[in-house]
Amino acid sequence: MPPRSHPTARQLRLGTELRKLREAAGMTARETAELLGVNAIQVSQIEYGRAGLSEERLRRLAAHYACADRELIDALVAIATDRTRGWWEEYRGILPSAFLDLSELEHHARSLRVVATAHVPGILQTEDYARAVFSYMVPELPSGEVDAWVAHRLHRRVVLDRDEPLEYEAVLHEAVLRIRVGDRKAAHAQLREILALADHPDITVRVVPFDVDGFGGANSSLMWAGGPLPRLDTVHRDTPQGSAFVDAESQLVRARKLFRRVEGASLTPEASREFIHRLVQEL
Repeated sequence: MPPRSHPTARQLRLGTELRKLREAAGMTARETAELLGVNAIQVSQIEYGRAGLSEERLRRLAAHYACADRELIDALVAIATDRTRGWWEEYRGILPSAFLDLSELEHHARSLRVVATAHVPGILQTEDYARAVFSYMVPELPSGEVDAWVAHRLHRRVVLDRDEPLEYEAVLHEAVLRIRVGDRKAAHAQLREILALADHPDITVRVVPFDVDGFGGANSSLMWAGGPLPRLDTVHRDTPQGSAFVDAESQLVRARKLFRRVEGASLTPEASREFIHRLVQEL
């Protein structure tokens, strides 16, 4: 099978974890290649997500790497052998690959925690809100492309309705709730949608009001996706240069602390609902 030309973020993550195991074992790519009966280039392709490997080969590598973490190996095997072709595949070739990678990340996540300081998180957006966001892009998207981007964004909400409950927590700065991305009618509908979703037993919405003291996290927007193990968590951040998926341990620790700090500056879920109710009445 030829190497993948465009590995997904999930495939890249598998390769990264395998490289970490090899380096922790003090082995070179050439030594690993000899174990598998391949060449060093093929090992490099595996570690950069450009080639897959079977469960048997992955477990053999783990044994030679002296990795005794059974839960980690089982989780990596699950990634390596996953053949899911999710709903997002219908958008391949239509939307940027980062959009599809984000959908796949959310699909496999055990929990999602979001900090938003500029826009309502994508999963919570109404159609009118999402359309207003994408219509504001420069250069301006053709109307047909906007339709596809909006449809994909709305479809992402399926993770909130799956059979296995997903714990979802969003911490929203007051600015997110007050900025009118669309018109007054769209803003009103968006706030009411957030309130309706906040009534879901597995969804928590918190608000950081303008008048809270000591809040220096105005640039803290992120999404933290819980993996099957804490080591396999992933943080997604939108940057001026595009989307970024963060998985280095030091960065994950930093993101966890940042989320807890922003969460600590927020109102309780009950007080947050009351706060949003007041904003609805103001509109």
